[in-house]
Amino acid sequence: MRVGTIVRVPLHGRRVRGWVLADDVEPETASDRLLPLTKVASAGPPAEIVDLCKWAAWRYAGPVTALLRAASPPNAVAAGADPEVEAAVFPSPVVPDVVREARRLPVGALAWPPANDRRELVLGLLADEGSTIVVVPDAARVSLLARQLEREGRSALEFRGDAPDATRTAAWARARAGACVVVGGRIAVFAPVPDLGAVVVLDDGDESLKEERAPAWHAREVALERAHRDGARITLVSPAPTVEADLAATGGVLRPERKVERAGWPRVEVVDPRDEEPGRALWTSRLVTALQDAVAEGRAVCVLNRRGRARLLACRTCTQLATCGRCGAAVADTEAGFECPRCGETRPRVCLHCHGSAFTPRRPGVSRLRDELAALLGRARVAEVDAATDVVPDAEVLIGTEAVLHRVPAGRAVVLCAFLEFDQELLAARYRAGEQALWLLARAARLVGPRAQNGRVLVQTRVPGHEVLEAAAGADPTPLLDAERARRRTLGFPPFGGLAEVAGAPEAVTVACDALRARAALSVLGPNVTGARASALLQAPSAAALCDELGAVDLGPARATGRLRVDVDPLRV
Repeated sequence: MRVGTIVRVPLHGRRVRGWVLADDVEPETASDRLLPLTKVASAGPPAEIVDLCKWAAWRYAGPVTALLRAASPPNAVAAGADPEVEAAVFPSPVVPDVVREARRLPVGALAWPPANDRRELVLGLLADEGSTIVVVPDAARVSLLARQLEREGRSALEFRGDAPDATRTAAWARARAGACVVVGGRIAVFAPVPDLGAVVVLDDGDESLKEERAPAWHAREVALERAHRDGARITLVSPAPTVEADLAATGGVLRPERKVERAGWPRVEVVDPRDEEPGRALWTSRLVTALQDAVAEGRAVCVLNRRGRARLLACRTCTQLATCGRCGAAVADTEAGFECPRCGETRPRVCLHCHGSAFTPRRPGVSRLRDELAALLGRARVAEVDAATDVVPDAEVLIGTEAVLHRVPAGRAVVLCAFLEFDQELLAARYRAGEQALWLLARAARLVGPRAQNGRVLVQTRVPGHEVLEAAAGADPTPLLDAERARRRTLGFPPFGGLAEVAGAPEAVTVACDALRARAALSVLGPNVTGARASALLQAPSAAALCDELGAVDLGPARATGRLRVDVDPLRV
């Protein structure tokens, strides 16, 4: 029995799972009323990881049990004495100057070009003695990196949430002996290594590093806190460093030599549709020429974050927009007819004003553009891809939402990645829109490859001077980082202030907002009600102040009226 041990306890006639959170505690009731533990079920996270889970539960305003579950083995591990800690010392590798400088910093942030190989970089950032945790958001790259580390003589353990329970349990048990490299997704930050010497977080701006369920913790912040507690070195590596990484790093973001940085980005071509003759819609002359060349040389990928056939239509007879007869919202064109995205009402393709049946798409979706592109390219095979696509065909041209950037099949080289309408990413109402837009371009750059491969990324936009495009075209993330830092500081948004979203059933959100408005340090914006869902934003001078205030408010009465979710540091608001 120790802090972290997983036990079974009696509760209302059942045996439920629990964790020992403290020992040597004075009971709050008489000793003769206390029930004995039913069973010691398994070894659990060590005491320092339990404390880390408590901190994360406070930081993200959620239950500690969800975090303890992430830090525990899926299957039982024999409880008792901890395994003997192994020792291993490796010689310091020969690394570039920028990596050598990052190794000297307690908290380093490194802007590494997207198309450059990161395996040698990771090897250079491993601890010479003790264990290292490497957080990789892309599950497909975890095994590749682990095999590379094994070939270099390291003991690599894969921590993947989608692995079988037996595999995850074996890796968890081996990690307790130390002298290893833990490679995995966000749950790797809770690996029970006793001798942590270094932490490497790859692509800290990737949204998959943030948990979707409550508490919605972010692996970067938990990794920073753990490295600070353990006295370990931590390095945040990304082609598009976030403002959070820049603020946390000692001395700001490091960058490699200019020739290395430039070679790691492909050519980025910016096309302004306003320079084209009227009537070409999204198919500008430069895009069509680039697609025809790409089909002859390899594969082309087109990205538009708009599903369906059209999201906004106008009647050709009376020019009125097609709207819902029930709620008045703009309808979308689907295979079955017009459908309202707000209330779900469906109806035939008929204008409510003049009863015309011919419509012009103002905001065409991927499905319609697929048909137009197939007619435009003639014999080339064109396939539509989104998150719901089961099997991605081996077509010369793939068109879809940003999910297509993750699902390109192997075989053909991608020589062109085109963003058909990038303004909706650059000018989105989200406060992280700039970072997220540059991250999309970085993903496209990895598909196309480095500058030497002669691939290119083509971006169609009406704001060609935007700092995101300046950063990508110049292979330099500094313009966006400077602009984002100034905006966030002015608005008091993270990391310069605390921000949380409260969402759920309208009644629950309303009750929660009434309780939260009583806290002096909180500013409550909302709630905004849309159908069966409501949301509100909470702002505070700092993340610590926000979490303290959330911890002091009892949201139980609000949750009793309906579903309620609190998301601290939300990514898409």
